[in-house]
Amino acid sequence: MNRILAAVAAATFALPAYAGGHLTASGDAEAGEKAFRQCVSCHVVVNDEGETLAGKKAKTGPNLFGIVGSNFGTKDFKYSSLVAAANGQSDLIVDEATFVTYVSDPTAFLKDATGESGRSKMTFKVRKEEDALNLYAFLSSLQGSPK
Repeated sequence: MNRILAAVAAATFALPAYAGGHLTASGDAEAGEKAFRQCVSCHVVVNDEGETLAGKKAKTGPNLFGIVGSNFGTKDFKYSSLVAAANGQSDLIVDEATFVTYVSDPTAFLKDATGESGRSKMTFKVRKEEDALNLYAFLSSLQGSPK
């Protein structure tokens, strides 16, 4: 009986894996909240109820609520052709490794992932891997349970 309870507890409290990538966040969400200040001129995080969780009313970039565990380009937003091409790849899930690589150099990441030429609309690059990990942890903390 204790073995079953232990297994249920482990499954309940473990962060899920999705499509071969882990949705766990190794960064610091509190530090990610501070790092998100560099993102607010373009992005906002608004939940499904319309509550603004982070950012302002920026519309240059998509709402980042729920991106953890989702496919690229699935938000209601006019994306670049590179993101549209990435959206067609069901295996391209926003997990921690993908997010960190993407925000480090969005255009290079999308060109590599899709094999297409073009430019990402996101021209900002997160220079420090630690900041990218923290941003992912922050965004992950805002969405609750992954999809």
